[in-house]
Amino acid sequence: MHVEGLDEALIKDCEQIMLSEFSEFQRQLKLRYEEHLSFLCTFQQQLEDINADEVTTTIHEGQLQLLKHAYACSGHGKYSEYSTTESSDDVEKQELDELSDEGEPYFFDTKESFCDSTVVCASKIRDLDHADKSCGTGNCSDTVEMMDLETEPNDHNTFPYIRRRSKLPDPIEKEKGVSLWSMIKDNVGKDLTRVCLPVYFNEPLSTLQKCFEDLEYSYLLDQAYEYGKMGNSLMRILHVAAFAVSGYASSDGRHCKPFNPLLGETYEADFPEKGIRFFSEKVSHHPTLIACHSEGKGWKFWGDSNLKSKFWGQTIQIDPVGVLTLEFDDGEIFQWRKVTTTIYNLIFGKVYCNHHGTMSILGNQQYSCKLKFKEQSLLERNPRQVQGFIVDVNGTKVATLMGKWDDSMYYTIDDISKTKGCISTQDATLLWKRSKPPANPTRYNLSSFAITLNELAPELQEKLPPTDSRLRPDQRYLENGEYEKANAEKQRLERRQRMSRKLQENGWKPRWFWKDSDDGTFRYIGGYWEAREQRKWDNCPDIFGEFSEDQNVPPSN
Repeated sequence: MHVEGLDEALIKDCEQIMLSEFSEFQRQLKLRYEEHLSFLCTFQQQLEDINADEVTTTIHEGQLQLLKHAYACSGHGKYSEYSTTESSDDVEKQELDELSDEGEPYFFDTKESFCDSTVVCASKIRDLDHADKSCGTGNCSDTVEMMDLETEPNDHNTFPYIRRRSKLPDPIEKEKGVSLWSMIKDNVGKDLTRVCLPVYFNEPLSTLQKCFEDLEYSYLLDQAYEYGKMGNSLMRILHVAAFAVSGYASSDGRHCKPFNPLLGETYEADFPEKGIRFFSEKVSHHPTLIACHSEGKGWKFWGDSNLKSKFWGQTIQIDPVGVLTLEFDDGEIFQWRKVTTTIYNLIFGKVYCNHHGTMSILGNQQYSCKLKFKEQSLLERNPRQVQGFIVDVNGTKVATLMGKWDDSMYYTIDDISKTKGCISTQDATLLWKRSKPPANPTRYNLSSFAITLNELAPELQEKLPPTDSRLRPDQRYLENGEYEKANAEKQRLERRQRMSRKLQENGWKPRWFWKDSDDGTFRYIGGYWEAREQRKWDNCPDIFGEFSEDQNVPPSN
C-alpha cells in the first residue's frame, strides 16, 4: 500500500479492520475448541477400554520385532530394529501407524485426574515399602531391599567428592540487544542450522556439551542396573523411562541456541563423583551428525543424532533424527528416539518450548515402554505432561507412568484383578524429581549441572586435546561476557566451517568414531582416554587456530 502511494490514515484503517477480523476469528476458534474438548470428554471414558487394548497390542508387536534380533555389541552380535539410515518420512509413518488417531484418547483419559495435583502430590506419595505390597510377587519382590537406591546418588562413600563451580563468570562488557526478527526474517521455511546468527543468540555451550546434559540424572541408570542385578526387570525399565524423560528438564527456559561444533570438534566429561565418563565428536558436517559414548556403573550409553529444524515465523520445529542405545552389562538393551521440540513466540510474546510426540523404548528382553509427550493446546491448564505404560512380552500392561518432563515422573504398578478406572495420586510412587535451579541464574537459564560443563581449570586444560569445545575461543569469550571478541571469533570460525564440506569430500574421517555398516550408526572405536593419559594428540589438528583457504585435510584414522 505504501508502494501504491496510499494515504497513511487509510493504511492504518486497514490495519485496524484486519486486527478486528483476526480477533473475531480467534474468538470463534477458541469457542469451537471448547466445544470439541467438551465432546471428547463426554466419550473418553467409553473409549478407554478399546484404546488401551489397541495401543498395548501395538507396542507388543514392536517388542516382538526387536526380540527377533540378538544382543547388539560387545560379543552379543547385532540387532537393527531402528536404523539411522531410515528416512525421516519412514520414521514418521511408522510412528503414526503405531499410534492411530483412534488410540490417541488413551493418553488423555484417566490420567487427567492428575491435571492440578501431579506437581503437588509429592507429600501424598506413599512410601516405597507400601508400593512394593501392591507389586504382588515376581519382579517387584526385591523393591524393599532397594529403598536406598531411591535417594539422590551423591554417595561420597562410593564416588569421590569433586568441587565444581556454581556460577558463570561475571560479564566483562554490557550486553547489547539485537532483534531476532531482523536476523531471520529472510529465512522463513528454511533449516536454521544453516543460518548464521550473531553470537548474542548463543549460550556458552556447544551441541556436544548439550548431549552430555542428557546424563545429568545418570543415577537413574545406576539404580536401574542394581534392580536388574536383583532380578527386578520391571523396576529397571521404569528407571530407564524416567531417565529418558529427565533429559528434557534442562530445556525449560533455555532460549539461546548452543554453538554448532566444527567438523572434528570433541568434548569430554569425566565426572568421577557421578561414576561416569562421556565423550562426543562431530563426525559429519553435511549432514550434521553428533556421535557420543558414555560409560557408567554397569551400563553403556551411546548414539548419534542429527537435528532437522524449520522456521515458521513465530515458531521453530526441531526434529531429532537418530537412535539412543542403552546396554547393561548383563546384555539387556533398550533403544529409543527423541521426540519433536517446538519453540514458540520467537517474535511476539514470551518465548517457551514444548516437547511432543510418542517415545517408544524397546527392550530386547522382558519389557518395553511407550511414553506420550502431550502437545500443548490453547486451553491447556496443565501443560508438559508425559503419560505412558510398560508392557511385558505378552503385551500385558503391567505399570503406568505419569508426570511432567520439566518436573517429575511417577509410576503405579497395575493390578489386573481390579477394574479399570481413575488412578488416585495416593497410589503413585516418585521415580524422579528435577534438581533445584542454581542460586545465581543468568539470562541463559543454565541448570546447576550445565554451569559446570564449560569450566576449564588449569590442571584440566593441559590434559585436553586441541579439539575440545572448552578451547573454542568464541564460546569462551561469550562465557566471559566479551561479546565483541566473541562475535569476531565466531565469524572467523564460521569461515572455517564453510570449508568442512570440501574436507569431507577430500576424505576426512572422524578420529574417535566409525560408522557401523550394519545399522549405519557411529560407534566409539576406543582409545581416547588412553591417549589422554599419555597426552598423545598427534592426530588431533588445531581446529580453532588460524587457517588458510588451501589448508590440507587434517589427519585422521
